[in-house]
This record gives sequence, structure tokens and C-alpha cells, in this order.
Amino acid sequence: MNCDVAVIGGGPAGSTIGTYLKLCDPSLNVHIFEREVFPRDHVGESQLPIISYYLDEMGVWEKVEAAGFPIKIGATYKWGKTKELWDFDFISGGKLVDEPRPAKFEGQRRFTAFQVDRAVYDKILLDHAGETGCQVHEGVGVSKILSEGDAITGIALDNGEDVKAKYYIDASGHYGIVRRAMNVEVEYPTNLQNIAVWDYWENAEWAESIGVGGTRVQVMSVGYGWIWFIPLGETRTSIGLIMPVEYYKASGKKPEELYVEALECESRISHLTRNATRERKLASTKDWSFLATKLYGENWFLVGESAGFADPILAAGLSITHGAAREAAFTILELEKGRFDPVWLKKEYQKLQVNRVRNHIRFADYWYSANEQFTDLKDHTRKIAEMNGLDLSPDKAWQWLAQGGFIDDDHVAGTATLSLSAIGGLGKYMTPMDVEHPLGQNNVFRLNLEGAELVKRAKFERGGVREYSAYIRDNMMLPLEGVYEMLFNILDKFSELEDILKELTRIENEHKGDQFFKTWYINRVPVAFWAMIEGGWVQATCDPSKRVLPASTNTSVMHWHTDTKQELAELRKRELGQFEQ
Repeated sequence: MNCDVAVIGGGPAGSTIGTYLKLCDPSLNVHIFEREVFPRDHVGESQLPIISYYLDEMGVWEKVEAAGFPIKIGATYKWGKTKELWDFDFISGGKLVDEPRPAKFEGQRRFTAFQVDRAVYDKILLDHAGETGCQVHEGVGVSKILSEGDAITGIALDNGEDVKAKYYIDASGHYGIVRRAMNVEVEYPTNLQNIAVWDYWENAEWAESIGVGGTRVQVMSVGYGWIWFIPLGETRTSIGLIMPVEYYKASGKKPEELYVEALECESRISHLTRNATRERKLASTKDWSFLATKLYGENWFLVGESAGFADPILAAGLSITHGAAREAAFTILELEKGRFDPVWLKKEYQKLQVNRVRNHIRFADYWYSANEQFTDLKDHTRKIAEMNGLDLSPDKAWQWLAQGGFIDDDHVAGTATLSLSAIGGLGKYMTPMDVEHPLGQNNVFRLNLEGAELVKRAKFERGGVREYSAYIRDNMMLPLEGVYEMLFNILDKFSELEDILKELTRIENEHKGDQFFKTWYINRVPVAFWAMIEGGWVQATCDPSKRVLPASTNTSVMHWHTDTKQELAELRKRELGQFEQ
């Protein structure tokens, strides 16, 4: 069998890269080899809003929406320095306007995510890849990778066939079939080593219903780990336990014993499952973060979890997977066009994936270390902090998070899918982060490019790659793109706050009525400006004779949780009363 692209694995990574390749270049001959026959259950059901953009771009969002998965507007946490529950929402105020489903990808739905039953979701994606023109082979695994040096020369299938392709994609998840065959080493940039144990439940109650089909996932800290509670549909719910492998080994108990104990001891989860039944499909896996040291070779790429994995506390697994598959597809499309240096293209792909996964691992470390609910894990969190030079004081925590760059490769002013304002707002709920906005303390701002190098970076969009310029210094990046380029040009002319504000007003008036410009430029100025200051690209000082602009790190996407169900509210009130006593 001969083809242009051979994709190993038919999960979200494999189906996404296949779909993008065929949509952008229908002439490509793409084959996807999946060892299982779908549908099949898989863990990793909680999504982030960026995935909805990918699904829409792939032409499959309406199919996923039609499946009726719950709309995720955020999460409710018992995490941090208090037993009180708090919410992190994608929509300001946590409100979802009632509208019939299935709905279109517009308005409020552009800011929401799905909670997906992977048995259904993955099949929708794989079938869609087939409909776009990919040759899908289910029940066909790869038994051997044939190679010479850094190149793959073919793959042997377990049905006896051999396949030769121009490009090979490892989308096999944690199996890492190509990664292992090509002897790619992995690193573990964290002290976190957890295991996950989970099962599916029928007829568990939702903690709350928001709008039509909307809800929040539940993330409940327990003394030795945490529980996820993710409704997947009207009747089916995924409930899992994450715990350190050391705790599991020391307990001397089987995974099922620990799982049942955890759900019984966590009163909120126990209440929601009191009339539910388990499917008894208990599964477990090691669940610790890792990163491959090499994500590409002469004619192959690692995509998704085969390349790296970040702890699931931030629900970023599928976002990283879909994004990597999209970017690998666009890289191959550009390699075929021959417009850019192939080595540069591959390095840009790897740089983006490595930085993305590493930032999520870094933030997960902080997230765990700042959780005072882990009463049995004092030593565990201390080791995480010490390993990363973090003593949990606000200044040190902020400095540590900034090491990855507050302007990331996705041009987000923040880290691990959270904006700077959101990170700053966490101080209310998680111990160390009481951070003041620098715009509220200064009024003179000057560009600082000393020691910076101007380089070309890759922007993955519209079925290919576009070059853009960026300054790089000490692992920090300043992209000359979008709102950052606008601010850069303003600061190149003006340094005093009054003049900067006048220029921003002039530019906004020039684009009056342009909602896109207002959303992606003007509204992003405060956080982007903050990121440029924290990254050292702008030196901020205060002239006491001139006014300072009030600024706050408060964010309306985080707030204390209010139960809408009377029974849950009373249960929480009793728990808090017992805790205070």
C-alpha cells in the first residue's frame, strides 16, 4: 500500500490531522490506521473553548453540537486555601442565555466548550475524516516501524500488509509507536507522578443546570488527591480520582478500593451519585507529565500525547492534541508547497508544541503546590516548590511562572490557557498570588529591546504557515503581531501615559464600528500591556507629578460558587460549619 501520509491512530489527533490535510489539499492520499473499532470509551472528556474553533474550522462543529453533549461554561473547584467552593467560567458572570439546541457556532457559543463522551466524540471525528476523503482502516494496528537512520521506510500492519508513505504521523497517544521505534527519549520536567482511576456512572445528578444544556464540571480536592465529575450527557457521567503514585503504593489497597472510598468520603460527589449506578468499567493509568525530546524526523512527526502530556488538572489535553494535529498538518502542507526552509518549518512546529506542553506542566505544578487542601501531601507539594525554586510568596511565584514567558507562542498574554488577569485573580482562592497590575502604579513606559534578537516565527493559519517577526530574549518573546505590534508602534513614539492614551483613542476612532478590531485589539490592550511590562519589554516608572491610571487584576470569570440546588447548599453549609469548629 502506498500513500502520501500514513497516520497511526484514529483518535482526535489522527482524525484532526487527516481532516485538515484533505480539506486543504484534496489531492493528498491520506490513510488512517486505528487498531480498535470505534466506538470505544476513552478518558479525557473535559474541553476548553479553543477546541470549538478547531471543530468549526474542520467543518465538524455542527455534528458535535448535534450529539447533544453538555455545554461546559467552566468548572467548580474545591481547591486552594479555603474549603469554600469557587467557580472559573469561560463566560463573564457564568451566565448562559437560553437558546434551543442544536445551536450555531456564534455569539455565546464561541466562548463555551463541550463535555464529551469520547466513545461518541471520537467516532464523529473519525467518520468525518473519512467523509473528507481520508482512507480509514479500523481494527488495523501497526506491528512494526521500518527505518533507516532518521527516516521511516515503511510500516508493517498486523493484517500482514506493508505501507509506504511520504510522511508518517504518530498519533498513537501514550503508546508512542513511532517515538519508541525511533528511540526518542522523554523527559519528566516535574515531580508530579499521579495515577488516574475512573469509571462511568448512569443517572448521577448534575450539580447545576445552566441555560439549555449548560453546566460546570466539578473538581473536588481531597486530602491526598482530587476527584473529577464530568457529565457527558443527560444520564452518563465520568467520575475519576487522581492521586500520587506514592500514596497508592503506600496504601496497600487496590485502585477500586481507593476509588470507592474517595467518592464516599467526598460529600458533594457522594450526594450527586446517591441514586446513580456504576457501569463497572473501572480503568486506571499512570498519569504523569512528560515531554519527548524530539518531535520530528526526516519524514515523521509526533502529534498529541505521543509527543507529551500535561497533568489533567487544567483540562488541556484535547486542546493540545487538536492544536498539534492542526499545526502538523499545516507544516506538511507547507513542506509540499516548498515555500519555506524545511528545517525551519519543523523546528517551529516543535518549538510551539514543546513550549505549550512545558507551560502547562509548569502551571500544573503551581496549581498543586498552592493547594492547602492536600493535608496529606505537605511533603509532596514542598518538593514541587523546591524543585522549581518556588517558596509560594507572591513575588517568587510570579517570577517562577514568568520564566516561560508571559506572552506565549499562541500569543496569549498569560500561561497555560489563563490570561494574566485571571492568574492575578487567583490570589483570592489560592495562596500565593496577590499581584498588582503595573498599569495602576506607573505612568511612564519605555520600550526595552536591549539584548533582544529579531527573528522570524511561524504562524499556523489558513491551511499553511505565515512568517511574522518577533523579538526573543531570555526565553521571552515579543511578537510583532496584533495588539502587541500596535502597542509596540505606539511606545516607539510615545512614553508618557497621557500621550499613549490619546494615541489609543485616535486608533480606536479610526476603527469605529469594527467589532473585530475592538475585541482583538482595543479590549486586549490592558492585559497585553501588562504582559509586555512583566516580560521586560517595557520599563515602567512613575512620575509623581502626573496621574496614574487605575487598574485591577479582578476578573469576572472567577467568583465564589453559589449552589442553585437547596440540598447542595445545605450540605455545603453543614460541611463548612464542621470545618470551622
